[in-house]
Amino acid sequence: MPTPALPGPSPLLLRPFRGVRYAPYRVGDLSAMICPPYDDIGPARVRTLRSRPHHITRLLHTRDPLAVATELERWLLRGVLVRDRHPALYIYQQHSTEGVLQRGVIGILDLPRTGERTVLPHEAVQPQVVKERAVLMAGLRAQPEPLLLTYHSTVPSAAEVIERATRRPPVAIARTGAITHTLWTCTSLGEQAVVAEELAGQQALIADGHHRYAACLGLRDQYGPGPSPWQSCLALLVDTASYPLRLSAIHRIVPGLEAEKAATAAAEVARVRPLPDGPRPPRPGELVLTGGGRAWTVTDPDPRALGEALAGRPAQWRDVPAAVTDDLLLAHTWSVQDLPGAVRHVHGADEAAAAVAGPGSGTAVLLPAMTETAVRQMAGSGVLLPRKSTSFGPKPAVGLVLRVLDGQ
Repeated sequence: MPTPALPGPSPLLLRPFRGVRYAPYRVGDLSAMICPPYDDIGPARVRTLRSRPHHITRLLHTRDPLAVATELERWLLRGVLVRDRHPALYIYQQHSTEGVLQRGVIGILDLPRTGERTVLPHEAVQPQVVKERAVLMAGLRAQPEPLLLTYHSTVPSAAEVIERATRRPPVAIARTGAITHTLWTCTSLGEQAVVAEELAGQQALIADGHHRYAACLGLRDQYGPGPSPWQSCLALLVDTASYPLRLSAIHRIVPGLEAEKAATAAAEVARVRPLPDGPRPPRPGELVLTGGGRAWTVTDPDPRALGEALAGRPAQWRDVPAAVTDDLLLAHTWSVQDLPGAVRHVHGADEAAAAVAGPGSGTAVLLPAMTETAVRQMAGSGVLLPRKSTSFGPKPAVGLVLRVLDGQ
């Protein structure tokens, strides 16, 4: 009797859905309703935005998801939010006055089966944050934030679909700072098939949304196999062959560490040289320390010290700036404990340097950016980077299109 064939790996599949969007005639300018991703907005800004009726932050930032679910239902009943009539893929464009042009496709992505690697995480997650995001989505029965995923197509036929869509009238326009966000619907079965065909053989890299993705996997497992809306998640897929994302580092600020003492201690485990002209963006293979008006370059970590600091870590971490910073400098050399408030993470190098420019304001460590190729190679081999290693962008705004599971 022949052995039954095992099922092959599932393709990367992005499905159309009936998105839920703000009704402009009810809320006015959509720019006043959207916001950055959940973890890219501080508490003070959240409080300000939540004071606005119907603002999307009222769904994202809450300690009572069930109460907010009632609010979401009320918005739907009152026509503040409206579900589109036809299933669609959504073409999403971000265009800035600074020359950024980012385009991708939003849909609902089938979650991979256990053991499949059609979606590659590249950073570790915090279990408590994963639990919080899962509780929110389960309580709302909605996925308000799309994951940001990248893939790299050698025959970018979906780019033609995207280009055609952008010549049609948009269904939503909003502005945040220098960026204009524009949304189009793609309801053509033929165009949807072109996108599906291009994605079928791809591996997607998670650029942003690791905690949300882990939460979606947990909800998938919780609700079990079989037909269920929890078998998929809201996602934006960007082909970096056509529209490369910007990849930058995330810098560290240690408020309680005096910069000269930090540099002196670092010289025991690496080569440290002063920068007479002050801090500058770090080059590949170096870190830049700064604080109190002074700056130093840090290169060539001592192999023995680095080996001790990274004991038990993947060998590839030796070339990861965040690992050298967090494990060799912060933990091993400076004995900075991983406690709330001990280290701040800042996306802009200028912002980080300015925060410690005054006397006694602490030390900043400026990190060089990794390349997407390096990140993808590590993710493909199963190596997760330290938390806060990378920042892909621009990230999608939240509130342009939502996935509400009931009635979809």
